Amino acid sequence: MALLPELQASAPDIAALRRDIHAHPELCFEEIRTSDLVAAKLEQWGIAIHRGLGKTGVVGIIHGRDGGSSGRAIGLRADMDALPMQEFNTFDHASRHAGKMHACGHDGHTAMLLAAAQYLAAHRDSFEGTVYTIFQPAEEGGGGAREMVNDGLFEQFPMQAVFGMHNWPGMKAGTMAVGAGPAMASSNEFKIVVRGKGGHAAMPHMVVDPVPVAAQLIMAFQTIVSRNVKPIEAGVVSVTMVHAGEATNVVPDSVELQGTVRTFTLEVLDLIEQRMQQISEAVCAAHGTQCTFEFVRNYPPTINTAPEAEFAQAVMREILGDAGVVPQEPSMGAEDFAFMLLEKPGAYCFIANGDGDHRALGHGGGPCTLHNPSYDFNDALIPLGATFWVKLAQRWLDQPTRA
Repeated sequence: MALLPELQASAPDIAALRRDIHAHPELCFEEIRTSDLVAAKLEQWGIAIHRGLGKTGVVGIIHGRDGGSSGRAIGLRADMDALPMQEFNTFDHASRHAGKMHACGHDGHTAMLLAAAQYLAAHRDSFEGTVYTIFQPAEEGGGGAREMVNDGLFEQFPMQAVFGMHNWPGMKAGTMAVGAGPAMASSNEFKIVVRGKGGHAAMPHMVVDPVPVAAQLIMAFQTIVSRNVKPIEAGVVSVTMVHAGEATNVVPDSVELQGTVRTFTLEVLDLIEQRMQQISEAVCAAHGTQCTFEFVRNYPPTINTAPEAEFAQAVMREILGDAGVVPQEPSMGAEDFAFMLLEKPGAYCFIANGDGDHRALGHGGGPCTLHNPSYDFNDALIPLGATFWVKLAQRWLDQPTRA
C-alpha cells in the first residue's frame, strides 16, 4: 500500500479531530460547531475559505504552484452531518448529545478530507491549478448538496470535475471501489390514503371497508418491478408504514400507506410512479373507495461518469495495486452527491470500513454497519483516504486541459 508518509504521521492528530466531531454530532443544517472547526483548521493551514453555501457549508480553496492561473480545478467533497438516533457505544468519543449520532461515518469523511487539505496546502508545488475542498452539510435528508449548488457552488468555484467518497462497512479494510454508471439509487417517498366508509365491524354490508383495498394495493405494487420493469433493470417498491383503525370492532374510514421507491434510472422511476398511481386509482374505484396519491422525489440516482470513474480507479490501483481495487456494487441507498453529478462530471467512490474489529472496548452490541447505533468509523482509513484524495487531485490537475 503506497501511502504518503506525511499523512501516516499526521493520522493520530486527524483521528483526534474525527473523534471530537463524533462526540459532538450535529444534524442537517445545524453543523455550526463542525463547520467552525473545519474552517478554523483550514485557516490554520493557510487555506482560504468561503462559508455560507448551503447555510453551513465550507469551501477550502487551495491554489497550486501557478496560483491557480491554469484554470484547471477539481472538487473533493465530504459530508459533515449526523443522524437523529441514539448511540449505543460508550467509549470515550461516544456522542454527548442524546438522540444524535455519527452513525454513517461523516465524521470520518470530514477527517479524511481535512488531512488531504493539510497536505495539499503544505505541498502546493506538487500541482498546478486549484483544489476545492467542499465540506457539505445536510446529506442525511436535507439535500445539502442541492442547496450548495443552488447557492452558486459551481459558479463561484468553477471546476472540471467533482468527486465524493463514502466508507463502506463489510468491505475488507484496505480496499476501495469505484465504477462507471450507477453508484447509488434515487430516493423517493409515497403516501396513499384510501378512503371508504367506516362503521361497525359486525355489519360489513353497511360499510365500505378500506382495509382489504389497501392490502390489495400493497400486493399489487410488488408486481410492478417483477412484471413491468425490464428484468435487467433494478427497482425497489417498499410499503413501510400502514396506519388504520382505533378499535377491533370498528371498520375505519381510511387507511394510510407510506413507503419508499428506489431506482438507478429516471426512466424506471417514471414507470414505477405512473404504475403505482394507475393501480391505486383503479383498485380503489373497483371497490367503491377513493384515494389520494402523493409521490415525492427526494434524491436522484448517483451516476458516475465513465472517464472520471476510470481515472479514480487508476489512482486507487496506484496506491493499492490491482488486488486492492474491488468491483463497485451499486447500492439501493441514496446519496445527495447526485445533485453535484447532475451539474459536473465526476465519481462517487467507496472506501472499505472493515467488519468492525477496529472498535474499542465500550462499543455497542450491534454490528458496525451504517445507520446502526453501534457503528463507528475506522480511523485506520484516514491515511488511505487522504492519500487517495491527494493523488487524485494531483493526477487530475496534471492532465492537459480538455478542449
